[in-house]
Amino acid sequence: MPVPASADGTSAVAGPQARASDHVRPPDPGVLSSQVALLALVDLEPRSRGWGWLRFVTGRLAVRGAPGLRFVKVLGSGRGGGFGTTPSATIQGLFCVFDDAASADAFVSPTGPFQAWRARARECFTVKLRAYSVRGSWAGMRPAIGAAAPVDGPIAALTRASIRPTRARRFWRMEPQAELELEAAHGCLLATGVGEAPYLRQATFTLWDSVGSMDAYARTGAHLAAIRASAQGAFFSESMFVRFVPEGAQGSWRGRRLA
Repeated sequence: MPVPASADGTSAVAGPQARASDHVRPPDPGVLSSQVALLALVDLEPRSRGWGWLRFVTGRLAVRGAPGLRFVKVLGSGRGGGFGTTPSATIQGLFCVFDDAASADAFVSPTGPFQAWRARARECFTVKLRAYSVRGSWAGMRPAIGAAAPVDGPIAALTRASIRPTRARRFWRMEPQAELELEAAHGCLLATGVGEAPYLRQATFTLWDSVGSMDAYARTGAHLAAIRASAQGAFFSESMFVRFVPEGAQGSWRGRRLA
């Protein structure tokens, strides 16, 4: 299901590395980091499924020498790029953090490591991301603040969580309605479920036309119910919620041109 964010846009549940004091905002635009994240989505050609499955084992090793790369996760997805527990046989994602935009651009260039995925994909989307609000961490990594909070224009959000095994069944019971409402939410340009492992280590990436559209979704319906249930149920052992300013989008996803 879409991993819930709280009504103020932070993680719904503060795990051991996501306390209130972890919520980071830039004190001054003059001290913004040059760090850039990259989110890539690919739907591989069916004939490349075996190659794709192998990437879950070797993908990090194949790209770890890329200049400026500080963090990388090779991710799977639910069927159709959704949020369910049935994994897709062809859809993959990459989430990377680089020292700067030039390193991210080199990574997705025709001569960069990502070309191995692009060359085997029937559909592909990439976007660079500068964090402006961060709470929590992912395997000990927390993106640096690289942008001021936008007044207007598109934003992106990444929520990821390690779900406690004893809470997983209750968590996934909320999935169908929350997914339907997210896909129909006003101003949601893209929504996809990705994860490191089925059922227990999940993430949600969304792209919105404005902060207002995202906040309106977060404070209503099944998502708000999930926030309240998460706060009471201690679903997560670790969580991270990041809001980004997107830039340099390329390609399309699920038939929709987003560049």
